[in-house]
Amino acid sequence: MTANLVALHTPFLTGLATSAGLIMAIGAQNVFVLSQGVRREYHWTIAGVCSLIDTLLIVLGIAGMGMLISDSPQLLSLVTWGGVLFLLGYGAKALYSALTSATLEVQRGGLRSLRSALLTTLALSLLNPHVYLDTLVLLGSIGGRYPEHERFWFGAGASLFSCVWFFSLSLGARWLAPLFRKPIAWRVLDGLVCLMMWTLAALLVTGAIQ
Repeated sequence: MTANLVALHTPFLTGLATSAGLIMAIGAQNVFVLSQGVRREYHWTIAGVCSLIDTLLIVLGIAGMGMLISDSPQLLSLVTWGGVLFLLGYGAKALYSALTSATLEVQRGGLRSLRSALLTTLALSLLNPHVYLDTLVLLGSIGGRYPEHERFWFGAGASLFSCVWFFSLSLGARWLAPLFRKPIAWRVLDGLVCLMMWTLAALLVTGAIQ
């Protein structure tokens, strides 16, 4: 029995470590979760939705969907250009906020409703090709190599880290709140968000052209 537990822990820890290496990289999703954590606007809901999306995509990837995505240039192209348009638009919104923002209290009006928060979270997650490459393709292909009875443990480890990461990011952001009572801090944050979104859009365009 002990030998069986050790064997199952190996794919679990591999999934945990692999997911950490992919999800911790700075990206549109992480920037959004962090900025909403600072604002304290629907931050727990946003962290939960991001975790749920990652879990669903990881499960689909391990089940074999990753191979279908990677073999469909048309689908990847559609997702890529959709992501470019959204990132450009969201970056422009952040730039406008950087030029007009005032204080922490003003910034709390950024997302006017739960519906707006959910739609923005879904768009940043599902219109970002890197999310599919990380979860469906990479994690899916790695997890799919394990015997069927061990794939669950790999997926569980990968999904667990995603959940811990997004909620930790949202929780940790509260410690930055006092800093953002200064208008200049909001301008810097929104300026960095704009820069990140437009940089990611440029990388997507470059990759699509190549």
